[in-house]
Amino acid sequence: MISPAKLVETKDLGIHFGGLKAIQNVNFTLDQGELRCLIGPNGAGKTTFFRLLTGVHKPSVGSVSIDGTPIKGLQTHQIAELGVGIKTQIPSLFDNLTVRENLWLSARKRNCRAEADRIAEEVLETIQLGRLAKTEVAKLAHGQRQWVELGVVIASRPKLILLDEPAAGMTGHERERTAELIRDINRACAIIVVEHDMEFIKMIAKTVTVFNRGEVLMEDTVGKVLSDQRVKDVYLGKQTGGVTL
Repeated sequence: MISPAKLVETKDLGIHFGGLKAIQNVNFTLDQGELRCLIGPNGAGKTTFFRLLTGVHKPSVGSVSIDGTPIKGLQTHQIAELGVGIKTQIPSLFDNLTVRENLWLSARKRNCRAEADRIAEEVLETIQLGRLAKTEVAKLAHGQRQWVELGVVIASRPKLILLDEPAAGMTGHERERTAELIRDINRACAIIVVEHDMEFIKMIAKTVTVFNRGEVLMEDTVGKVLSDQRVKDVYLGKQTGGVTL
């Protein structure tokens, strides 16, 4: 029996900026519907890896495939059309439009008006902001804005969502709500999360990939990763002031 293609697969992936090897020898796979967290110290290559998956950067060596399709030579919008959505820390909302209008515009890119209406209502329910549907985004609290940004991504109906520090700047309650939302979204699509907040990672992660100096240091369950001495040495001890996790 032929096994289904991995949703994401990189082979010997690397990118060099002059003499700097930002990513090297990365062999990474992600199954359909999987949720994976990426951690590592600053400069470990996590963001660069995201940019390679979305076509913002072109690899110096190796390859990337999305759902069995090699992305070499594809532009970022063509990779998005393969079903890849990304939420970065850079705001991507229209502040002068309402929550619903932002969601509707995202859904309308690939759907007729009636279907965009339906998707916008469905996403409003998912992110639990129906009561704020007619509120301009500029008037929202930080956590609410983050949920709308996530809603804009899922309104495009991706197979894969890339999230860059989705819990950054949130209160404890907002973090818990965001973790719940990510677990809910994961029922419909695969997710890769870059995050520094270890408590947040423990809320959502099953498998964690650790980057260090542009390479994969280890990959295992969240419990084994957080207790591994190598990870503590290169990352966790520095980030948590030596607190045992």
